[in-house]
Amino acid sequence: MDITSLNYFLATKNTTPVIGQISTVMGFIMDGIYRVLNMIGIQNIGLCIIIFSIIIYVLMTPLQYKQQKFSKLSAVMNPEIQKIQKKYQGKKDQESMQRMQEETQAVYQKYGVSATGSCVQLLIQLPVLWALWQVIYKIPAYVPSVKVIFTEAVEKISSVAGYTDLLQTFKADNNLARVQLILEEGVATKDSVIDFLYSLSPSQWKSLSSMSEFTGFSDILETTAKKLSGMQNFFGLNIAEQPLYYIQNMFKGTAIILGIIALMIPLLSWLTQLLNIKLMPQQAAAEGQDAMNSSMKTMNTVMPLMSAVFCFTFPVGLGIYWISSAVVRSVQMVLINRHLDKINIDDLIKENMKKAEEKRAKQGLPPQKITTQAHQSVRNINSGKPGSASGKKTGSSSEKNRKIDEAYEKSRTAKPGSITAKANMVRDYNERNKK
Repeated sequence: MDITSLNYFLATKNTTPVIGQISTVMGFIMDGIYRVLNMIGIQNIGLCIIIFSIIIYVLMTPLQYKQQKFSKLSAVMNPEIQKIQKKYQGKKDQESMQRMQEETQAVYQKYGVSATGSCVQLLIQLPVLWALWQVIYKIPAYVPSVKVIFTEAVEKISSVAGYTDLLQTFKADNNLARVQLILEEGVATKDSVIDFLYSLSPSQWKSLSSMSEFTGFSDILETTAKKLSGMQNFFGLNIAEQPLYYIQNMFKGTAIILGIIALMIPLLSWLTQLLNIKLMPQQAAAEGQDAMNSSMKTMNTVMPLMSAVFCFTFPVGLGIYWISSAVVRSVQMVLINRHLDKINIDDLIKENMKKAEEKRAKQGLPPQKITTQAHQSVRNINSGKPGSASGKKTGSSSEKNRKIDEAYEKSRTAKPGSITAKANMVRDYNERNKK
């Protein structure tokens, strides 16, 4: 059977562009952590996962800071945006839609942020988080110090005639559906054999080494299993095993303590994910958008529960990663929120405007007083001043604009050096700046 999907492979690296490269870099970091711990006599993959999660999320702190700053500003400016949306509710004509867009953009300019501010941060984080998941899920593929442990055992297994069929039968008998064997010319590749061995529990290692076809090198299999068991041990749990396995044994009356520890994995995953949601800056509820608010509330309730459910059937190692990364994010959010609470909202706006001006300078554009213009636009919006974007219509604005444009076109033939010609130069300059 030829498996083409890479979702189940452990020793096979991810080949997706960008994600594959990021995963490789993270693998070097993970391998470095393992080597450092090994130097002080600690060989534990579970501890490596925790330290690895801390390092990666600390490196992502600038992105987290930007996202929380945007959320803080959003919580302040959303009531103004909701007021605009309520004013144009039910109006589908082009002019109303354009006015609503202009007024909304004025609010974003007032606070010095972009409408896509949070999306950019998420787009940057998504490939990093997916790559992080790949490394945790496929330890042997990205951590050479772990992969090398299987070398001798794999060489011995692959030297047995018909080893592929033997492993397939063992997989079926032990319900090892999570890992598939990749076949090349009818035989399993060495990397897929590593996938197979890495997924085995201590009891399954014993069953494998007792097979008559492998008895000639059962001592090598037992030595490999012993090394791996010590590396995968986390508070008595094997990180390659599912928490559900230990919980089921607990109800059978064996290994009660291990069952309780295993039960803590999904429980802590739910609690830490819930804590993340509680620490996020809460935005004001939008009037007239009860369905959307209800959906958000439901999602915030369901997502932590889903992570807990997944933890029952995923390897313990992934549960450790989820919990440790959620704890790091919670600490980040607490510290960043405290820092942002000490900053006046006007100072945040000035900081945003300063960065916007620096960006314009790099692009070779002249500085603009966007803040003043935006504040005036928003004051007009909120006051409903006649002639403003939110005020009453004062006649046909399109007709007025047409007459202005006609007068402007006629004036373009003005005599060079005249007042009209100089006015045209000023208008051209302003038009270029708007673009």
